Amino acid sequence: MELAVYNKEGQDTGRKVSLDDSIFGVEPNDHAIYLDVKQYLANQRQGTHKAKERWEIARSTRKIKRQKGTGGARAGSLKSPVFVGGGRIFGPLPRDYSFKLNKKVKQLARLSALSYKAKNQEIIILEDFQMETPKTKEFAEIQKNLQIADKKSLFVFAEPNKQIYLSSRNLPKTKTVTLSGLNTYSIVDAKCLVFSESSINVLQQNS
Repeated sequence: MELAVYNKEGQDTGRKVSLDDSIFGVEPNDHAIYLDVKQYLANQRQGTHKAKERWEIARSTRKIKRQKGTGGARAGSLKSPVFVGGGRIFGPLPRDYSFKLNKKVKQLARLSALSYKAKNQEIIILEDFQMETPKTKEFAEIQKNLQIADKKSLFVFAEPNKQIYLSSRNLPKTKTVTLSGLNTYSIVDAKCLVFSESSINVLQQNS
Protein backbone atom coordinates (compact mmCIF):
# COMPACT_ATOMS: atom_id res chain seq x y z
CA MET A 1 0.00 0.00 0.00
CA GLU A 2 1.25 3.48 -0.91
CA LEU A 3 0.24 6.68 0.82
CA ALA A 4 0.75 10.23 -0.36
CA VAL A 5 2.86 12.59 1.75
CA TYR A 6 1.09 15.83 2.69
CA ASN A 7 2.61 19.08 3.91
CA LYS A 8 1.21 21.08 6.81
CA GLU A 9 -0.92 23.12 4.41
CA GLY A 10 -2.75 19.90 3.52
CA GLN A 11 -1.32 19.76 0.00
CA ASP A 12 0.00 16.63 -1.70
CA THR A 13 3.80 16.92 -2.02
CA GLY A 14 3.91 14.43 -4.88
CA ARG A 15 5.98 11.97 -2.81
CA LYS A 16 4.65 8.63 -1.69
CA VAL A 17 5.51 6.25 1.13
CA SER A 18 5.11 2.51 0.68
CA LEU A 19 3.77 0.77 3.79
CA ASP A 20 5.53 -2.45 4.72
CA ASP A 21 3.11 -5.40 4.74
CA SER A 22 5.02 -6.97 7.62
CA ILE A 23 3.89 -4.02 9.78
CA PHE A 24 0.70 -2.67 8.22
CA GLY A 25 -0.56 -5.79 6.48
CA VAL A 26 -0.55 -8.56 9.07
CA GLU A 27 -3.60 -10.65 9.91
CA PRO A 28 -5.06 -8.79 12.95
CA ASN A 29 -5.34 -10.70 16.21
CA ASP A 30 -8.21 -9.23 18.23
CA HIS A 31 -7.39 -11.19 21.39
CA ALA A 32 -3.80 -9.90 21.42
CA ILE A 33 -5.14 -6.34 21.12
CA TYR A 34 -7.55 -7.02 23.99
CA LEU A 35 -4.79 -8.33 26.25
CA ASP A 36 -2.42 -5.45 25.50
CA VAL A 37 -5.10 -2.81 26.07
CA LYS A 38 -6.17 -4.57 29.26
CA GLN A 39 -2.59 -4.56 30.55
CA TYR A 40 -2.12 -0.88 29.66
CA LEU A 41 -5.29 0.15 31.50
CA ALA A 42 -4.40 -2.07 34.47
CA ASN A 43 -0.99 -0.40 34.73
CA GLN A 44 -2.68 3.02 34.95
CA ARG A 45 -4.51 2.03 38.13
CA GLN A 46 -2.92 3.25 41.35
CA GLY A 47 -4.48 0.53 43.46
CA THR A 48 -4.48 2.73 46.56
CA HIS A 49 -8.17 2.17 47.41
CA LYS A 50 -8.77 1.27 51.05
CA ALA A 51 -11.77 0.71 53.33
CA LYS A 52 -11.60 -0.06 57.04
CA GLU A 53 -12.69 -3.48 58.18
CA ARG A 54 -14.11 -4.10 61.62
CA TRP A 55 -10.75 -4.82 63.21
CA GLU A 56 -9.51 -1.37 62.14
CA ILE A 57 -12.43 0.66 63.51
CA ALA A 58 -11.72 2.66 66.69
CA ARG A 59 -14.92 2.24 68.68
CA SER A 60 -15.88 0.88 72.08
CA THR A 61 -15.80 -2.89 72.46
CA ARG A 62 -18.41 -3.00 75.19
CA LYS A 63 -21.41 -5.25 74.67
CA ILE A 64 -24.26 -3.06 73.41
CA LYS A 65 -27.15 -4.95 74.92
CA ARG A 66 -27.79 -8.13 76.79
CA GLN A 67 -27.50 -11.44 74.95
CA LYS A 68 -31.08 -12.61 75.45
CA GLY A 69 -34.50 -11.23 76.11
CA THR A 70 -34.54 -8.23 73.77
CA GLY A 71 -36.37 -9.94 70.91
CA GLY A 72 -33.64 -8.89 68.49
CA ALA A 73 -30.47 -10.38 67.11
CA ARG A 74 -27.35 -10.69 69.23
CA ALA A 75 -24.93 -7.73 69.06
CA GLY A 76 -21.54 -7.63 70.66
CA SER A 77 -19.75 -4.54 69.32
CA LEU A 78 -20.36 -1.24 67.53
CA LYS A 79 -17.56 -2.24 65.16
CA SER A 80 -19.92 -4.73 63.53
CA PRO A 81 -20.63 -4.01 59.84
CA VAL A 82 -24.39 -4.03 60.49
CA PHE A 83 -24.13 -0.73 62.42
CA VAL A 84 -23.65 2.73 60.93
CA GLY A 85 -19.99 3.63 61.36
CA GLY A 86 -18.96 0.00 61.64
CA GLY A 87 -16.38 -1.77 59.53
CA ARG A 88 -16.95 -2.78 55.93
CA ILE A 89 -17.30 -6.42 54.94
CA PHE A 90 -14.65 -7.48 52.40
CA GLY A 91 -13.73 -3.88 51.64
CA PRO A 92 -11.14 -2.95 48.99
CA LEU A 93 -7.49 -3.14 50.02
CA PRO A 94 -4.36 -1.72 48.31
CA ARG A 95 -3.21 -3.98 45.50
CA ASP A 96 -1.17 -4.06 42.32
CA TYR A 97 -3.28 -4.56 39.19
CA SER A 98 -0.39 -5.03 36.77
CA PHE A 99 0.19 -8.40 35.12
CA LYS A 100 2.79 -9.95 32.84
CA LEU A 101 2.32 -10.06 29.07
CA ASN A 102 4.80 -11.66 26.69
CA LYS A 103 6.74 -9.32 24.41
CA LYS A 104 5.68 -11.21 21.29
CA VAL A 105 2.01 -10.82 22.23
CA LYS A 106 2.50 -7.08 22.74
CA GLN A 107 4.29 -6.82 19.41
CA LEU A 108 1.51 -8.73 17.64
CA ALA A 109 -1.08 -6.48 19.26
CA ARG A 110 0.62 -3.31 18.04
CA LEU A 111 1.05 -4.67 14.51
CA SER A 112 -2.59 -5.75 14.52
CA ALA A 113 -3.74 -2.27 15.56
CA LEU A 114 -1.57 -0.64 12.87
CA SER A 115 -2.93 -3.08 10.27
CA TYR A 116 -6.50 -2.17 11.22
CA LYS A 117 -5.69 1.53 10.77
CA ALA A 118 -4.15 0.87 7.35
CA LYS A 119 -7.09 -1.29 6.29
CA ASN A 120 -9.59 1.38 7.34
CA GLN A 121 -7.56 4.13 5.61
CA GLU A 122 -7.05 6.01 8.89
CA ILE A 123 -3.35 6.76 8.40
CA ILE A 124 -1.93 10.06 7.12
CA ILE A 125 1.72 10.75 6.28
CA LEU A 126 2.77 14.31 7.13
CA GLU A 127 5.89 16.01 5.86
CA ASP A 128 8.38 16.84 8.62
CA PHE A 129 7.96 20.35 9.98
CA GLN A 130 9.28 22.51 12.80
CA MET A 131 7.72 25.14 15.06
CA GLU A 132 9.88 27.94 16.39
CA THR A 133 7.55 28.80 19.25
CA PRO A 134 4.55 27.02 20.80
CA LYS A 135 1.39 28.13 18.96
CA THR A 136 -1.78 26.13 19.52
CA LYS A 137 -3.60 28.09 16.82
CA GLU A 138 -0.97 27.10 14.25
CA PHE A 139 -1.18 23.42 15.18
CA ALA A 140 -4.99 23.54 15.03
CA GLU A 141 -4.67 25.03 11.54
CA ILE A 142 -2.56 22.03 10.47
CA GLN A 143 -5.33 19.70 11.66
CA LYS A 144 -7.89 21.76 9.77
CA ASN A 145 -5.81 21.57 6.59
CA LEU A 146 -5.59 17.78 6.96
CA GLN A 147 -9.38 17.68 7.53
CA ILE A 148 -9.07 15.94 10.90
CA ALA A 149 -9.95 18.85 13.19
CA ASP A 150 -13.07 17.08 14.47
CA LYS A 151 -11.44 13.65 14.82
CA LYS A 152 -9.50 12.12 17.68
CA SER A 153 -5.98 12.12 16.26
CA LEU A 154 -2.60 10.76 17.29
CA PHE A 155 0.51 12.44 15.87
CA VAL A 156 3.62 10.25 15.84
CA PHE A 157 7.10 11.79 15.55
CA ALA A 158 10.53 10.20 15.34
CA GLU A 159 12.00 12.34 18.13
CA PRO A 160 10.62 14.54 20.91
CA ASN A 161 9.80 18.11 19.92
CA LYS A 162 8.96 20.40 22.81
CA GLN A 163 7.45 23.17 20.67
CA ILE A 164 5.06 20.80 18.90
CA TYR A 165 4.11 19.12 22.18
CA LEU A 166 3.33 22.45 23.85
CA SER A 167 1.36 23.56 20.79
CA SER A 168 -0.88 20.49 20.81
CA ARG A 169 -1.44 19.67 24.48
CA ASN A 170 -4.42 22.04 24.90
CA LEU A 171 -6.31 20.51 21.98
CA PRO A 172 -8.79 18.05 23.52
CA LYS A 173 -8.86 15.52 20.67
CA THR A 174 -5.13 15.57 19.92
CA LYS A 175 -2.19 13.64 21.33
CA THR A 176 1.45 13.63 20.25
CA VAL A 177 3.89 10.78 20.93
CA THR A 178 7.28 9.60 19.78
CA LEU A 179 7.82 6.16 18.29
CA SER A 180 9.09 4.88 21.64
CA GLY A 181 5.80 5.91 23.25
CA LEU A 182 3.56 4.39 20.60
CA ASN A 183 1.41 1.66 22.13
CA THR A 184 -1.60 -0.41 21.18
CA TYR A 185 -4.03 1.53 23.37
CA SER A 186 -3.13 4.92 21.89
CA ILE A 187 -3.40 3.50 18.34
CA VAL A 188 -6.82 1.95 18.97
CA ASP A 189 -8.06 5.00 20.87
CA ALA A 190 -7.32 7.40 17.98
CA LYS A 191 -9.61 7.76 15.00
CA CYS A 192 -6.81 9.06 12.81
CA LEU A 193 -3.09 8.19 12.94
CA VAL A 194 -0.74 10.89 11.62
CA PHE A 195 2.87 9.79 11.06
CA SER A 196 5.60 12.29 10.30
CA GLU A 197 7.58 11.27 7.23
CA SER A 198 10.72 10.56 9.25
CA SER A 199 8.86 8.53 11.90
CA ILE A 200 7.29 6.16 9.36
CA ASN A 201 10.70 5.60 7.80
CA VAL A 202 12.33 4.87 11.17
CA LEU A 203 9.46 2.56 12.14
CA GLN A 204 9.80 0.50 8.98
CA GLN A 205 13.59 0.38 9.18
CA ASN A 206 13.69 -0.82 12.80
CA SER A 207 10.83 -3.32 12.68
